[in-house]
Amino acid sequence: MPDFRPVLFVIGILLIALAAAMLLPAAIDALRDDPDWRAFVWSAGITGAVGGALMLGYRQPRTPALSPREGFVLTVMTWATLCLFSTLPFMLSEIGLGFTDAFFEAMSGLTTTGATVIVGLDQLSAGVLLWRAMLHWIGGIGIIVMAVAILPILRVGGMQLFRMESTEKAEKVRPRVAQVAGLLISVYVSLTTMCAVALLIAGMGAFDAVAHAMSAIATGGFSTHDASVGFYDSPAIEWILTVFMLIGGSTFVLLARAAQGDIRALFRDQQIRWYLIYIAAFVVALALWQIFANDRPVREALRSSAFNVVSVATTTGFVTEDYQLWGSFALGAFMALLFVGGCTGSTAGGIKVFRLCVLGSVAHRQILHLVHPHRTLPPLYNGKPVSDEVVRSVLSFFAFYIGTYALLSVAMTALGLDLVTSLTSAAQAIGNVGPGLGPIVGPAGSYLPLPDAAKWLLSCTMLLGRLELLTVLVLFSATFWRG
Repeated sequence: MPDFRPVLFVIGILLIALAAAMLLPAAIDALRDDPDWRAFVWSAGITGAVGGALMLGYRQPRTPALSPREGFVLTVMTWATLCLFSTLPFMLSEIGLGFTDAFFEAMSGLTTTGATVIVGLDQLSAGVLLWRAMLHWIGGIGIIVMAVAILPILRVGGMQLFRMESTEKAEKVRPRVAQVAGLLISVYVSLTTMCAVALLIAGMGAFDAVAHAMSAIATGGFSTHDASVGFYDSPAIEWILTVFMLIGGSTFVLLARAAQGDIRALFRDQQIRWYLIYIAAFVVALALWQIFANDRPVREALRSSAFNVVSVATTTGFVTEDYQLWGSFALGAFMALLFVGGCTGSTAGGIKVFRLCVLGSVAHRQILHLVHPHRTLPPLYNGKPVSDEVVRSVLSFFAFYIGTYALLSVAMTALGLDLVTSLTSAAQAIGNVGPGLGPIVGPAGSYLPLPDAAKWLLSCTMLLGRLELLTVLVLFSATFWRG
């Protein structure tokens, strides 16, 4: 059995940090004489009390050492517990969400999904709007640190490849994990600040600029308006957010190296190259479709295509218009984008470009093997052979991803939802995208009308997708608890 004491100790520390974060929206509402400040203070008090009790009750005489098995438990319990306590402001504030809706909103925020059950955003208190953006931002940095420091050790979904690379001098950013995390956080904060300043210069208000910057870098998608970014009707704002969403979906370790002066590292990486290529291809294809099929002006078609493609491809979920009205080709393109996602080591969800690169190399080598059966042709990534262990991890992840998507889609139809809603809500949840397709969960819709059972299914699937599936599924193995 895993030792839960260090796990609960770490969770206690994180709950105290979450409680401290709740005081910021409390201060914003207090300055604006909004009564919701009391809800945040109460939420902070409850969260801090539980966190303090866990930290003191399970304090270790030495720095706790976590085995890989305890790492699995810590990862899942941390996300689930933080989400549980993040529901408190939604339930205690004047918006008064029920537990199901509050849990859905909190899970969507922390997993940087961006699916929402809240309508009437324009009338909400500043504290609640800021809290939604902060959940994205907190979840985003948590995802990056998890991808760099935890998943490679746990050998989830082929991530051990990056652990091997990190032992080579050429791939090191800093010699220790703590220093790597510190550098990544500084890059994350710097990019958020740059995005907020750029939005402010482009004409967005200070509060909205900060909230949208947090959502863009975290590739989350929560906005401060029901019309999302379309509320501003500003080409400058759309292009700024397009750039920063694209950055948020790229590998932060490479961004850190670029910040240290090694800009060429970004473009030497196979994953980054294919990430930019596939997004550019979809942007051009949809822009041409709008120009010739929908008779839209070239600049307008390019801008709207670039923004919405990047938003869905990076699993952000901001929208400027209902792209379902673009036609059948656009629907097919956006359905495909729900699955791919961004880069490994980013805040984006989806299958990830890295795994598709490995799968493509395996398929290519298999075709060559049919022609030259006696040649040894290992799959390559960044010009280096990929081990059989990594290939097996990637293939198993892909199988679990598609299998989970299929089961969830069937379950959603069993709850009485139409086929388009079922298929696309399942795809967006496991990919942490936000909007799906169809009249209910499409870019102009909301998840509020869904039955509670569907919301719980989607909430659990968001967590599965965010933690790379196998991190959660391994806990359902009897061998994990016995051996």
